[in-house]
Amino acid sequence: MAFSLGPRASSAGYRLAAFDHIGSTNAEAMARARDGERGPMWFVTSEQTAGRGRRHRPWIAPRGNLASSILEVVDVSPAVAATLGFAAGVALEAALQKVSIEASLRSAGSDHMKFSLKWPNDVLAGRQKLAGILLEAEAVAGDRLAVVVGIGTNVVAAPEGTQTPATSLAALGVHIGAEELFATLSDAWAEFRGIWNNGHGFDEIRRLWLARAAGLGEPVAIQAGGSAVEGIFDTIDDTGCLIVRTADGKLVPISAGDVYFGSAASAGAA
Repeated sequence: MAFSLGPRASSAGYRLAAFDHIGSTNAEAMARARDGERGPMWFVTSEQTAGRGRRHRPWIAPRGNLASSILEVVDVSPAVAATLGFAAGVALEAALQKVSIEASLRSAGSDHMKFSLKWPNDVLAGRQKLAGILLEAEAVAGDRLAVVVGIGTNVVAAPEGTQTPATSLAALGVHIGAEELFATLSDAWAEFRGIWNNGHGFDEIRRLWLARAAGLGEPVAIQAGGSAVEGIFDTIDDTGCLIVRTADGKLVPISAGDVYFGSAASAGAA
């Protein structure tokens, strides 16, 4: 089965570059942007050999997993562009819900997986990482911003020894192909990117994201730059910062860091 866009994505004018294997879909997308590509365009493969996640951590997609990147060129500030990652999270969660329900129906099952969004850029099944999102941006001609949103999903296999325990759709009993997931994801992206609307619709994206947020209202610890902030995960603000309510009642905005929830929070902060 070959990769193809979903009908909504196709009608919205998205284009697709699919690869049998590639080093990094994000790197390919940004290289095309530097060469004048203005998108919107997907770059996708089921075997990625040199991908990376946040803080330059490796993100390798063995054959059968889904590595995908969407290139959008937008006329917004970098701070506004950063909120596009939350639209990506909502889109990916919606796509995963849809394919898991369809897979359950095909196997005559009655249950389907529930997924949640971990700030800032992960999708979880239970407390295990199923997918990750990475945004990169560069200025291009005309004072516009080329934004590449990389989305990596463990379809058939999950890495071992990761900071957050990982899982795959196959391990969860959701037996689909990367191609099926991508077609659904491309349609979900077209929907939620439209809602985001160059940042004008972030209030709605924020509401949708919070409805799916992992650990909301629970103890949380965030490690960043050798220091830690502990408290309760209160919300995310209108810029996408995580807001921690500390023991003395202060609301502390966090723009970046590694997040630990529940019983793992004290260990993560240690």
